Amino acid sequence: MRLALAVAPLALLAAAAPALAGSITIEGRGEVRAAPDMALINSGVTTQGATAREALDANTAAMSELIETLKEAGIEARDIQTSGFTVNPNYVYSEERDENGYTLPPKINGYQVANSVTVAVRNLEELGSILDKSVDVGANTINGISFSVADPSALLDEARREAFADARAKAELYATTANATLGELESISESQGFDAPQPYPMYARAEMASAPVPVEAGEMSFSITVKVEWDLEDTRN
Repeated sequence: MRLALAVAPLALLAAAAPALAGSITIEGRGEVRAAPDMALINSGVTTQGATAREALDANTAAMSELIETLKEAGIEARDIQTSGFTVNPNYVYSEERDENGYTLPPKINGYQVANSVTVAVRNLEELGSILDKSVDVGANTINGISFSVADPSALLDEARREAFADARAKAELYATTANATLGELESISESQGFDAPQPYPMYARAEMASAPVPVEAGEMSFSITVKVEWDLEDTRN
């Protein structure tokens, strides 16, 4: 009798527990769009000279003026970083051949020095003016502009909420169709992505500068994709 009494409560518990029908794994996606609040410019000066020293001296003078102009425009020293520096000979190639018929080697005809800086512009209203001033003082190469959001954490959190809600809505639809309900949450994993206006090259000469350069920042897209797994509980029993 004691054995029967002990087994009966266990049987009742088993009957009351929901029957698992398996599990379901669903991907959800959330996306938030926002205007950028800063830009990165890669600009610099390329100079020529009969000797490497002559080209370097000219470049140093022009780059010093460029950096000083950027600081006067409100760019802080921490937002100006040297990103490239090269000294290269200029070669002149000839079609002449030696007595054995081989093409003569190229000759050095001067030198070229290129120096560039990456500049963070945190006030986008000043971006066009800064580009214009840079060209005015000798920046003859602007390799690209890219936009970003300085602190995207709040945007990513909103995208996470949207992604999870998307995954749950899909999972509940599948569960209802399969005569089941969502049970325990088993796992969550995520991947991030963002779609920004692509950097575009700009090449300019000082004599071209006459007005602030028109610049459109557009919008950026921050997205989160989540993969969520739930247990499925069978509702047919």
